[in-house]
Amino acid sequence: MTRLLPRTRVVATAGIAACAALALAACGSDDSSSGSSAAAQTGKVAAVIKGLDNPFFQTMESGIKQAASTGGTSVTIQAATAITDTSGQADKLSGLAGQDYKCFIINPITGTNLVQGLAQISAKNVPIVNIDSPVDADAAKSANAKIATYIGTDNTAAGELAGKQMSTILPGGGKVALIGGISGDVTSGARLDGFKKGIASNISIVQTVAADWDRQTALTKATDILTAQPDLKGFFVANDDMGLGVAKAISNAGKTGRIKVISVDGNKDAFEAVKTGDLSAVVAQFPYVIGSMGMEACEAAMQGKTLPQSVDAPVQVVTKDNVDKALSSAPKPGESYTDPFAELLK
Repeated sequence: MTRLLPRTRVVATAGIAACAALALAACGSDDSSSGSSAAAQTGKVAAVIKGLDNPFFQTMESGIKQAASTGGTSVTIQAATAITDTSGQADKLSGLAGQDYKCFIINPITGTNLVQGLAQISAKNVPIVNIDSPVDADAAKSANAKIATYIGTDNTAAGELAGKQMSTILPGGGKVALIGGISGDVTSGARLDGFKKGIASNISIVQTVAADWDRQTALTKATDILTAQPDLKGFFVANDDMGLGVAKAISNAGKTGRIKVISVDGNKDAFEAVKTGDLSAVVAQFPYVIGSMGMEACEAAMQGKTLPQSVDAPVQVVTKDNVDKALSSAPKPGESYTDPFAELLK
């Protein structure tokens, strides 16, 4: 199901599969998309996101670009070289912070790695839109870095949906293993905690490991778990890329379909894996929508509009029953969703 926000305009999502064909920039490169009159009126936007080695952030970049094109806004996008490149990402933001941008979209790798650059931006009273991964509130306050709005998935709720889905597909219960991202990562921790909250009492968690958001690492860790837990019934995996690694480990063991796998993200490859049965379900968030809303939020802020403090991005559980619709609607949800920033720009 899609989580809806109150008192906001509902956006229809039919007939938008062509969005998936948007060109993707090379990892870590600069990119600018610009319009004419609106860009001149509102100013330029800079976006700093996570590594484009991951399809999730490639799709997020596409959402930012498309919204900039629609709104006629100039945007420069820079990315970390990889999802672990905390210092490199911080350097990119610091380099942009001294330039004449009127709004920043930031997707930090950790809760604190961009705080120094954000403080520099806030000192100039330039609005900051935080998407996907939240800036640590205490660190931001200490640095006097002000966030205009946060847009992202309620990761605890997403994990809880996964837990409930696991309980549905394992009605008899059983042993389940959890594979998280980087140890100590807030997003990963929230998803794992939510999963624990959502499972039925007859499901027991026998092992939890970190696989650094990496497919090959997840394959290796899952292979070890399968050896140690021969009666395992399922895996919950904190992102799709790792989920596909787990699915490969299960396939290598000749147990596809017998061991259930649920992951979080909503990448097209994961949807295809649901269709083939390699993944049992995906709790889909929509990075295209997160990126698009981030750009709309910047456009609204540059027009002097007051932004909501935080906005939950849409979430949908994708199974074999609705995967065809999810694929045809990608990179947006197959169901309608709410967009308060589009309402502000009317």
